[in-house]
Amino acid sequence: MILHFLVDHYGWERLGEYININCFIDNPSINSSLKFLRKTPWARTKVEKLYIETIEN
Repeated sequence: MILHFLVDHYGWERLGEYININCFIDNPSINSSLKFLRKTPWARTKVEKLYIETIEN
Protein backbone atom coordinates (compact mmCIF):
# COMPACT_ATOMS: atom_id res chain seq x y z
CA MET A 1 0.00 0.00 0.00
CA ILE A 2 2.80 2.44 0.93
CA LEU A 3 4.77 1.72 -2.23
CA HIS A 4 1.69 2.03 -4.44
CA PHE A 5 0.90 5.39 -2.85
CA LEU A 6 4.43 6.71 -3.37
CA VAL A 7 4.61 5.55 -6.99
CA ASP A 8 1.21 7.10 -7.72
CA HIS A 9 2.21 10.34 -5.99
CA TYR A 10 5.79 10.76 -7.23
CA GLY A 11 6.26 8.33 -10.12
CA TRP A 12 9.26 6.01 -10.39
CA GLU A 13 11.68 8.67 -11.62
CA ARG A 14 11.13 11.11 -8.74
CA LEU A 15 10.95 8.27 -6.24
CA GLY A 16 14.37 7.13 -7.45
CA GLU A 17 15.67 10.67 -6.92
CA TYR A 18 14.37 10.80 -3.35
CA ILE A 19 15.49 7.28 -2.47
CA ASN A 20 18.51 6.27 -4.54
CA ILE A 21 18.13 2.50 -4.81
CA ASN A 22 18.35 0.49 -8.01
CA CYS A 23 14.91 -1.10 -7.73
CA PHE A 24 13.44 2.41 -8.18
CA ILE A 25 15.85 3.51 -10.92
CA ASP A 26 16.68 0.54 -13.17
CA ASN A 27 13.60 -1.12 -14.71
CA PRO A 28 11.37 -0.50 -11.67
CA SER A 29 8.32 -2.57 -10.82
CA ILE A 30 6.16 -3.02 -7.76
CA ASN A 31 7.05 -6.72 -7.44
CA SER A 32 10.82 -6.29 -7.67
CA SER A 33 10.73 -3.32 -5.31
CA LEU A 34 8.64 -5.15 -2.72
CA LYS A 35 10.97 -8.14 -2.90
CA PHE A 36 13.98 -5.89 -2.28
CA LEU A 37 12.30 -3.90 0.48
CA ARG A 38 11.28 -7.06 2.35
CA LYS A 39 14.93 -8.15 2.46
CA THR A 40 16.50 -4.75 3.15
CA PRO A 41 15.54 -3.03 6.40
CA TRP A 42 17.48 0.20 5.74
CA ALA A 43 15.69 0.72 2.41
CA ARG A 44 12.30 -0.08 3.94
CA THR A 45 12.99 2.52 6.65
CA LYS A 46 13.71 5.18 4.00
CA VAL A 47 10.49 4.36 2.15
CA GLU A 48 8.45 4.50 5.35
CA LYS A 49 10.04 7.83 6.30
CA LEU A 50 9.25 9.36 2.89
CA TYR A 51 5.68 8.07 3.15
CA ILE A 52 5.18 9.68 6.56
CA GLU A 53 6.70 12.98 5.39
CA THR A 54 4.51 12.96 2.30
CA ILE A 55 1.30 12.35 4.24
CA GLU A 56 2.13 15.04 6.79
CA ASN A 57 2.57 17.64 4.05
